[in-house]
Amino acid sequence: MVEKTGHLHGAQEKLGILLVNLGSPDEPTPAAVRRFLAQFLSDPRVIEINPVLWWLILHGIILRVRPGKVAKVYQQVWTDSGSPLLYYTRQQTQAIQKKLEERFRGHVIADFAMTYGNPSINTALEGLRKAGARRLLILPLYPQYSSTTTAAVFDQVTDVLKTWRWLPDLRMINQYHDHKQYIQALANSIRKQWQDNEPGQLLVFSFHGIPKRYFDNGDPYFCHCQKTARLVAENLGIEDDRWMVVFQSRFGREEWLQPYCSETLAELPGKGIRKIDILCPGFAADCLETLEEIKIENRDIFIEAGGETFNYIPCLNDSEDHIDTICEVLTAHMFGWPETMPGWDAGELAVEAKKSRERAMAMGAKK
Repeated sequence: MVEKTGHLHGAQEKLGILLVNLGSPDEPTPAAVRRFLAQFLSDPRVIEINPVLWWLILHGIILRVRPGKVAKVYQQVWTDSGSPLLYYTRQQTQAIQKKLEERFRGHVIADFAMTYGNPSINTALEGLRKAGARRLLILPLYPQYSSTTTAAVFDQVTDVLKTWRWLPDLRMINQYHDHKQYIQALANSIRKQWQDNEPGQLLVFSFHGIPKRYFDNGDPYFCHCQKTARLVAENLGIEDDRWMVVFQSRFGREEWLQPYCSETLAELPGKGIRKIDILCPGFAADCLETLEEIKIENRDIFIEAGGETFNYIPCLNDSEDHIDTICEVLTAHMFGWPETMPGWDAGELAVEAKKSRERAMAMGAKK
């Protein structure tokens, strides 16, 4: 149903930016985790199997068993500011807003949302609309495109916009896995690690996995991950035998992208690799999958198998390099919109907006 919303004559138009990440439960409790998993695992972009069969599995088994276990895991990484993902995404948004305010004199506004959980995409888009955004630029915070993540954001954004009578200009950034500044930021984070600690024998790039079937059906995610890792390795100037790509977070019995992270880490010490550095370039912010699964669980697997040194390199989070990267990615995709054009003047727009409203009111407009 299309909403009945009025057009405010003379309102100054703005460019709205929406950063979107995956999301997390509101609290590290079984009830909150159950709500979150029910929404997340009900998305057909995430689970591509017969919907009736999956509903029975999800509600008959998974949502009865997993919430309690997952809640305990979240409790290990929870902060006073909520989940790490929520904290860092908020920090990123605030830093980006500040940087873009300086560049575009207040006519660009940024907000963030989560695909699942809160704050929702619907709530964030409504906030941008009320703030006067007539142009929307959506950035899913997934450098490597996948239908399970980026496309899921597109679905939700368009579902919301279907209910709007006056649609904004819309652009969406699908990936930035090979952006030079993103590659440089990753390389810089690794160099910083190596300044403080002796480099390991192997640099491990761990990306979130997806079912191999999705890749076979045309999802480019695997290729994007490989390219990101290769470009970072080239930037660092390290040989091919000093780095590798693995995939984590496998769920269910189906074959996923390989090699699997946990199995690989268990095998490396037996091959003489006992000192490693590991990072997760597919995550824009540290979260459950990096802080608990990699930094704690997989570290234990590696050490118990005979490993000696396991150096986890944090995600880019709200580092200056990362904020600069995201702003460059955003600015490149704003090209052609008024704010980026030569001679654009916010003061002139304000004067014209006032005149426009006066003309509309003189013709009988109510607001």
